[in-house]
Amino acid sequence: MLRYTVRRLGQMVVVLFVLSILLFAWLRSLPGGPVSALLGDRATPAARAELTRTLGLDRPVFLQYFDFLGRAVRGDFGQSTAVQPGSSAMQILVQRFPATLELSVVAIILAILFGIPLGYIAARRRGGIWDNLSIGGSLLGVAVPVFFLAFLLKYLFAVKAGILPSAGRQDAIDATRITGFFILDGILTQEWDAAWNALEHLILPAVALATIPFAVIFRITRAAVLDVQQEDFVRTAESKGLRIPIIRRRHILRNAMLPVVTTIGIQIGQLLAGAVLTERVFAYPGVGDALATAFQRKDYPLLQLLIIAAALVYVVVNLIVDLSYAYIDPRIRNR
Repeated sequence: MLRYTVRRLGQMVVVLFVLSILLFAWLRSLPGGPVSALLGDRATPAARAELTRTLGLDRPVFLQYFDFLGRAVRGDFGQSTAVQPGSSAMQILVQRFPATLELSVVAIILAILFGIPLGYIAARRRGGIWDNLSIGGSLLGVAVPVFFLAFLLKYLFAVKAGILPSAGRQDAIDATRITGFFILDGILTQEWDAAWNALEHLILPAVALATIPFAVIFRITRAAVLDVQQEDFVRTAESKGLRIPIIRRRHILRNAMLPVVTTIGIQIGQLLAGAVLTERVFAYPGVGDALATAFQRKDYPLLQLLIIAAALVYVVVNLIVDLSYAYIDPRIRNR
């Protein structure tokens, strides 16, 4: 298991290194580049030349890259030029990341809590009314764009019904901040009104963000259970007279979880992409909203950090998935 873990860690480092090269080359190939982003398109040639020298952009490309890599390792990505001018990019990430993590965690929990049980039930009742309704609902969840569903939920439950907040992360209330996770902070400080208010603000964006992961997890669970039910070892267990709950838990569910675990990991990594649209619709101050604003306003220092942070989250999640996969199926770690 240790050798398998070390091998996966080595692959993660290689992925991040290649990504840093691609990111460095891409940002410097954009129209205007960082100089235009800092000075604007109407800057004088003298000012542009001076800033180019200050930033070291007149040096050889490979020296620029190693300088960029060294600062990235230290967490120094420079100052934000548009999202929060004057604040460091790392400071913005630290401020915004808890919001997106809180949203993503609630969304994936909803997707797992509903996707796996409903997928299992649909497989057990294959061809029935429940199975057909579930498949239709999952197809709808995949087909409907996240931003459209977000607007629909916002209109129905916030604008028309008025039972849930339409925007923001929490009302302007006097709440104690400890971890940056508003619900957790309310629980730790026993400020139950603050925790409940934060949860109310989280419900609609979390439901909107959870729809696609739920649909994918549901379909993979259903297909995996159907496949495992037909395996010889299941029929052998049944012929031995093992109790049905034991067969379902030890033989069917355990083996069906292999593709489901992989799917969950992929969906967690992809939640950031959905969070960009969801956070914009609900004016939710997270990483996705900052990323969209940074793209729009050419905030290159913040863009670099957010893209690398998103990639780091993605590869770490996939590493955890690989280790979980190896734990569930010992054949994987022995390859």
